Amino acid sequence: MAADHSYDGVNRSLERGIAILRAFKPGVADLGNAEIVERTGLAKATVSRLTQTLVSGGLLQRDPGRRVYRLAPAVLSLAHAMRLSSPMLSVVAPLMRTEASRRRVNVGLAAADQEMMVYLESFRYHPRLTHRTVVSGQRIPVELTSLGRAYLWALEPSAREREYAAIARRRPKTYKRLIREIERSFTELDKLGYCAVGWQPGVVAVATTLPYGASEPHVMNMSIGSVEPLAEAAHRLAPWLLDLKRRCLNRLEHAAASELS
Repeated sequence: MAADHSYDGVNRSLERGIAILRAFKPGVADLGNAEIVERTGLAKATVSRLTQTLVSGGLLQRDPGRRVYRLAPAVLSLAHAMRLSSPMLSVVAPLMRTEASRRRVNVGLAAADQEMMVYLESFRYHPRLTHRTVVSGQRIPVELTSLGRAYLWALEPSAREREYAAIARRRPKTYKRLIREIERSFTELDKLGYCAVGWQPGVVAVATTLPYGASEPHVMNMSIGSVEPLAEAAHRLAPWLLDLKRRCLNRLEHAAASELS
């Protein structure tokens, strides 16, 4: 069979295989071919062919009795390799952990993956003075969260317009209201260097960008469980977050200089 290439240089078979892997999300452990077809929009024959390829490649496992697939251990190994190879994580994670403990707050670092933000690291403060690290890979909506809005703010205008179009497709009924809220967050970021969002009841989060090198925008947040007004909680958290950002950027610059020397 000839290789499946498009004229723009994208390998369509690989692209479709990735779409199948993306169909597996937290809370969705097992999928049959029919469910994968529904989630990806791919043809049944394509799904059948590619799931077999992914099984033989070690990225999916098949349960013959139930005729379903699940992600294989190799996927976790790839994720672990990504985390260990990230120069940003190795530098900023210790600062994040210390700050979460010192301030008794939650501190997270995230990057975008399609319509979601993905936590690369998150340290959660617990009242009993212990830490619970949210599993890396947890996903939250771009348009609803402080992390997502800080990410959108950091994009070039053309990339931001593409994100807006995607939000319109996902949330046609609330799109106009969401864009107004997002642009209010942009105003905060322009004036204050952070934005504040309370998208979950009883939780207040502030977020800022963490620009470093030529990579995709990374964003950092700080959050607490609070019933106080959003503005009051944000006023308390923001100086801590911006100071942490400053120290992280200084540490990253120092690490980069050390590698060059």
